[in-house]
Amino acid sequence: MTLLAKGQRLNIREVIPAGSFQVGLLAEGLPVDFACFGLDSAGKLSDDRYMTFFNQTRTPCGGVEVCNVQGDATGFAFQLEKLPRSIERVVVAVSASEGGTMSLLRSGYLRITEGEREHARFSFLGADFSAERALMLGEFYRKEGDWRFMAVGQGFDGGLDALVTHFGGSVADDPLPAAKVSLEKKIASVAPQLVNLHKAAGVSLQKAGLERHRARVCLCLDISGSMSALYKKGLVQSFAERILALACQFDDDGAIDVFLFGEKVHQPAPMELANFHGYIQQIIQRHPLEGDTRYGRAMEAIRKFYFPENAGGECQGLSKASQPVYVMFVTDGSTSDQTLTEKQLRWSSKEPIFWQFMGIGKGRKSKSKRLLAFSDSDFPFLESLDDLPGRLIDNADYFSLSSPDEHSDAALYDLLMTEYPGWLKLAAQHGLI
Repeated sequence: MTLLAKGQRLNIREVIPAGSFQVGLLAEGLPVDFACFGLDSAGKLSDDRYMTFFNQTRTPCGGVEVCNVQGDATGFAFQLEKLPRSIERVVVAVSASEGGTMSLLRSGYLRITEGEREHARFSFLGADFSAERALMLGEFYRKEGDWRFMAVGQGFDGGLDALVTHFGGSVADDPLPAAKVSLEKKIASVAPQLVNLHKAAGVSLQKAGLERHRARVCLCLDISGSMSALYKKGLVQSFAERILALACQFDDDGAIDVFLFGEKVHQPAPMELANFHGYIQQIIQRHPLEGDTRYGRAMEAIRKFYFPENAGGECQGLSKASQPVYVMFVTDGSTSDQTLTEKQLRWSSKEPIFWQFMGIGKGRKSKSKRLLAFSDSDFPFLESLDDLPGRLIDNADYFSLSSPDEHSDAALYDLLMTEYPGWLKLAAQHGLI
C-alpha cells in the first residue's frame, strides 16, 4: 500500500490496469457529505448529472456510483473506462453538512481499494485546516492516455455550494429544506434500494410543478381472496415500496398510512423506512385475505382517521387542512357497497382528500347491470367514480393495469400525477387547503 502525501501522484493503470476500483472515505468528529465532480477539459461541471452524491447516486454512464466500502463511512465505485471522453477529471470532495468547519475534524482519509486490497491512502487532519467548510481531497485525471490520481487536500470556505460554483455548476436559489435533505440522506443510508424510486418520483413531481409540495400519503389495499397471487408473488410489496418513495417526496417523515379492506377494514402500523422490508407479508399474516370487497367501508374509515370531526359522514360545511391527503386505492374487482362508496366520494369532495383509484387485472365483474350496459371497462364502477356527479369538486382519478409492475417507475409516477395537480388548484380555490 502507498501512503500518499499532499500533492503526490499515482498512475492508476500501473496499479489497477482494469480501472475498476472503490474509493473508501472516512471523516471522524464532524457530520460531512462526500461528493464526486466529473469535470470537462476546462475544469467545469458542464453536465450536472456528473456530480455524484447522496441525492444523485450514479452517473448516467455508470462510471462513478455511490457504494458501501467495508470499514468506511461511505465510498464510490469507479469504472473509469465507462466515463465519456468529455470527462477529463473526477474530483472527490467532502463538505461539512451542519455548519461546522474542517478544523473540528479529528482525522480522515481517502483510500483506493480493489476488493479487499488497499492500494493507496491519503490521510488528513482537522489540525491542518481552520475555517474551511469543504475540501477537495483528491482527483483522478487523464494524462497521456492513462488515468492518474493526485492527493489534493485543498480547502474552501463556502462549503459544498462554493465547490459547485467553483466547478461551474448551478446552486438552487431556493435550496431544499434541511428536513428533506436529511431524509434523502437517510434513504441513501438505510434504504438504498429506494434511492432510484425516490429520484423517479421527484422527476415526475418536478414535471407537475410539485417539487416542493407537501401532502400526507395513504395506501389502501384490497385484501379480498382474489388478490392472493399478487401478494404471494411480492407484487404488492414492490408496489407499496414505490408509493413509499413517493411519500418520501411529499412528506419528510418518510412514512405512509396503510389501510386494508375486504369485508372489514384494518389499519396496521404505518409503512416507513425502518420497517418496509417484508412489510406487506407481515401485515397479511396478521390480517388474512377476506371474502368480500367493500370500498365504502374503507373510504369511511380513512375519512374518520384524517377528518374525525366529520366521523365519516356528510360534511357540515367545508373541512380545511394545511396538508392534503393523497390516497392510493388499490383493488382487483368491484365492491358490494356501491351506494355507500358513492356517498363517501361525494361527501369527501368537501375535504382536502384526493382518491387515486387503481384497478389491477381483469377485475371481477360488477353486479350492476346499469354499469355493465354503458361501459366495456374491466372496472366499470371504478370508472364511473371518476366522473361521479354531485361533488363539490372532482376529487378522484382512475386507471387500470394488468399487473402492479406493468409500467416503469417513471411512467407510473407520471400516471399518478395525471389529475392530482388540477385537483390541488380546485381545492385551494374552494378553501380546502
